[in-house]
Amino acid sequence: MNQNNLSEVKNIRISLIDEFPNHPFKVKDDVQMVELTESIKNSGLLLPVLVRPKEGGRYEMISGHRRMRASELAGNKTIKAMVCDYDDDQAAIVMVESNIHQRENMLPSEKAYAYKMLYDAMKHQGRIS
Repeated sequence: MNQNNLSEVKNIRISLIDEFPNHPFKVKDDVQMVELTESIKNSGLLLPVLVRPKEGGRYEMISGHRRMRASELAGNKTIKAMVCDYDDDQAAIVMVESNIHQRENMLPSEKAYAYKMLYDAMKHQGRIS
């Protein structure tokens, strides 16, 4: 990952953000989601989500699926987002690494699929032979 790939934080319409393809982690409307929604209502979004640009002025979510869902539940139409110009492999690596260490109640199947995505992306980049 290259620091030059990062741009400034922008407010982006949530309706313009698409899910990451084959995202292995489930976003649940559970007690933690209610707490996150209340936190966003009271204090705003403290940490921007991470997206990458797509054609047609749309974006693809890389990291922040739960924050985006909680922002929607809080009634927000826009979200603070860091826009990064990652290729597919970079995006997959960042998505897995940012989620695998943040989530507490991850299913073993989610973790296994995430590690497979990480392995495949690293293999494409030549990090693993």
